[in-house]
Amino acid sequence: MGAGHGHGAAQSGGSAAGRHKGSLKWALALTGTFLVVEVIGGLWTGSLALLADAAHMATDVGGLFMALVAVRFAERPATAQMTFGYVRTEVFSALINAVVLLVVTVFVLREAYQRIFEPTEILGIPMLAVAVAGLVVNLISMRMLHAGSKESLNLKGAYFEVLADMLGSVGVILAALVIMLTGWTIADPIIGAAIGLFIVPRTWILLKGAMRILMEGAPPHVDTGLLRARLAGIEGVAGVHDLHAWTLTSGLDAMSCHLVVKDASRSRDVLVAAQAAMREDFGITHCTIQIEDAAFRATEGATHD
Repeated sequence: MGAGHGHGAAQSGGSAAGRHKGSLKWALALTGTFLVVEVIGGLWTGSLALLADAAHMATDVGGLFMALVAVRFAERPATAQMTFGYVRTEVFSALINAVVLLVVTVFVLREAYQRIFEPTEILGIPMLAVAVAGLVVNLISMRMLHAGSKESLNLKGAYFEVLADMLGSVGVILAALVIMLTGWTIADPIIGAAIGLFIVPRTWILLKGAMRILMEGAPPHVDTGLLRARLAGIEGVAGVHDLHAWTLTSGLDAMSCHLVVKDASRSRDVLVAAQAAMREDFGITHCTIQIEDAAFRATEGATHD
């Protein structure tokens, strides 16, 4: 005897990222438009900090675009071969975003090292103007993405990229002011390197989150020891085995297990209690639970331990 049901977010109004698709579109339009301005400004002023910020903004554009593509794929219905649909596309998008950010950081640090020993002329006033405009654009984009970043790993990746770019804009403003007031142009590569380094810890968190899902690790908020104990404590349960808990995509956790019952006639009561425990105590609504008696358990091999 087993139990299962629909695929949560995949069949009840779309994924967490899908609910914020409009915000993604607006953020992409704003960021993409200003990227062109910032690249031109960086080349004109000779500022590495501004170009580093433009590089981050380029990853913002790519990340937002991939996030939208992931949402579109996630909205596709399940098929006979893709039984969960394409909801995990957003995880691949988040993984790619994290890798791209790390690559960009390496490039910026390399360029900053060279410019510290070979300073270049910087145009402070135009640099400041472009940076202030970039800060405004990033603040607007962050506002649009903030709510979705709490629900979706995909949007969290996009939000982190915009956050990094916003802080980069602040750094560029500081560098421009230092150059304008003191003429100390080395402030530019130093700030550029700081922009690159700031996002590394957050990118690492994003990368680990994506890898955890792809490796089908237990959700961070689920203690599988407590989960097993909760199931074992249900009246009528004699044993719990073949227990698995994983995340399909952001906001959609799943679990499966085998429950050995003392009295097969009470299987339905045990099943109802187990489903309720998973939903109320662990927030897991997609459960597949096999109910079996001791005789059937004895026929199963070691792979079901």
